Amino acid sequence: MAKTSPLLLVTLAAVGMAFASDSTLPPDRPSQQVRNKAVAARVFEEIFNQGKFQVADEIYARDFVNHGLHKNFDLQADQAAVHAEKKAFPDLKITADLMVAEGDLVTVVWTFRGTNTAAGYGLPPTGARIELRGITVWRIVDGRIREEWTSFDDMQAARQLVSQLKWQLLGLLAAAVILLWIFCRVILRLRLTRLPRASFSRNKF
Repeated sequence: MAKTSPLLLVTLAAVGMAFASDSTLPPDRPSQQVRNKAVAARVFEEIFNQGKFQVADEIYARDFVNHGLHKNFDLQADQAAVHAEKKAFPDLKITADLMVAEGDLVTVVWTFRGTNTAAGYGLPPTGARIELRGITVWRIVDGRIREEWTSFDDMQAARQLVSQLKWQLLGLLAAAVILLWIFCRVILRLRLTRLPRASFSRNKF
């Protein structure tokens, strides 16, 4: 029977102890990327979809900045826009179609769906159904959203409004033209009635 090297025995014993200790370890803590994705998901599901606006105090940093194309917005202005959107579109649902995290950044491709049934966000209640896609990048540090970059085609929403309300808009335009025509006729008639009568003298030869 061949002899076993003492060094080999020690190595095998160490490997066995390592496997035994690994089986008793608690599950690993979720990575930073997983935790950041969970924070991003709360923005859509809890704040936008469920209207739990108080959640913003839990997941946004006080010095949060939303980097607009021409102007930056603080947390108060950003959340005021969220309130206005939810008011104008009470059935608003935003779904996260794609979410990618790297470092402290989370990128989300999302789809906005809602019906404009109440006044808000600069719109009267039109009843128009809006669906558009956009992309948001958040920087999340220690579970708090500190920065945001969002882009979407706002002209797409305008086109959807116009296409669904074209007959109403045409009716309003026709009514405006008729009112303008009536107004012009009244003004013209008033001016004609106020003109002095011209006196003509006959020349005698």
